[in-house]
Amino acid sequence: MEEFAEYLSRIDNPQNRARTEEVLSWVSGKFPSLIPKMAWNQPMYTDHGTFIIGFSVSKHHLAVAPERAGMIHFADEIALSGYDHSKELIRIRWDSPVDYSLLEKMIEFNVWDKAECSTFWRK
Repeated sequence: MEEFAEYLSRIDNPQNRARTEEVLSWVSGKFPSLIPKMAWNQPMYTDHGTFIIGFSVSKHHLAVAPERAGMIHFADEIALSGYDHSKELIRIRWDSPVDYSLLEKMIEFNVWDKAECSTFWRK
């Protein structure tokens, strides 16, 4: 979590900071081969130089960004989760539980789907 220490320290609300750290720690523990990095002022994970998933915080939620392809692939599950979402990200309200099963599937999908990807973002 060293890569994200400064980012986490800037989250004012202690509960939001703890929740964000919990999610990032979970990703690091569940997917130890992913590389944690800060880019565009937000924590993200990469695999062989390609983006897998990113996170950002706002006053009301933790945003999860699996790229548009991941959003499309999991559209039904995202809708069933009850999470607010856009074309590019999922918003997990601070007072809502984290659906780690869905998060795991999205990360696994991106790792698999981008196995041969040689660019940071999908083309």
